[in-house]
Amino acid sequence: MTKETAIKLFEQKQVRSIWNNEEEKWYFSIVDVVGVLTESIDSHAYWRKLKQRLKEEGNETVTNCHALKMEAADGKMRKTDVASTEQLFRLIQSIPSKKAEPFKLWLARIGSERIDEIEDPELGIDRLMETYLRKGYSKEWINQRLKSIEVRKELTDEWDNRGIQKGQEYAILTDEITKAWSGFSTKQYKVFKELKKENLRDHMTNLELVLNMLAEATTTEISKEKNPKTFEDSRIIANQGGTIAGNTRKEIEEKTGKKVVSRQNAKQIAAKKIKEIGKK
Repeated sequence: MTKETAIKLFEQKQVRSIWNNEEEKWYFSIVDVVGVLTESIDSHAYWRKLKQRLKEEGNETVTNCHALKMEAADGKMRKTDVASTEQLFRLIQSIPSKKAEPFKLWLARIGSERIDEIEDPELGIDRLMETYLRKGYSKEWINQRLKSIEVRKELTDEWDNRGIQKGQEYAILTDEITKAWSGFSTKQYKVFKELKKENLRDHMTNLELVLNMLAEATTTEISKEKNPKTFEDSRIIANQGGTIAGNTRKEIEEKTGKKVVSRQNAKQIAAKKIKEIGKK
């Protein structure tokens, strides 16, 4: 397992964290978070008591927590209990602390918003647009991104109809499409763009998004016509759909003399254009 270590600062205090490449997840030191939220003199003792109480209550969050080696205050690598982002939020709800309240309120608000979006899907689209605008994306890119979500949904609906299982099988077929059109596996693509947990599509340029949509839309249409019976049949079709978009990419590169797959994302390119306009 390849891991990348990092230190997260929260109110000027250190929270040790480790990135797991295989799972594509951040893991955080529980005692560090407990120390920040409770200001306990002995966060290890606080965590031991909390851990015991939660176990007695049958809380699966604690049962599923595991230990990883992290650098201790003395500079030595020692095992410490860690939690993923989801586990951490669940643990925070169990800590009676004023500093934990903002997290609890945020979780309650997010939960309420998700229920509203189930009842009225348009609310979800509106919030998504607002989020992208706040992050600095152009309206043109946002419209393209929303279209890519629609195309992806059509593809996954088709996979559902063919008995493809969510999770690992979805990931394998997506990887097949991505590699066929871009020349990179999904993981290689993310490494190329220096991404970790971020959504790859959120870091694509307009042209990358268009070609990815072409690959997925073509895969959907081929699948509808060929009616694949097995996972391997769907895998072949995924490669075919991706290859068609891949050939288009190669033609574009031949005509322009530029690589389509870029280390930059749409937000960076938009910021660069605004900067250039400001100089004129």
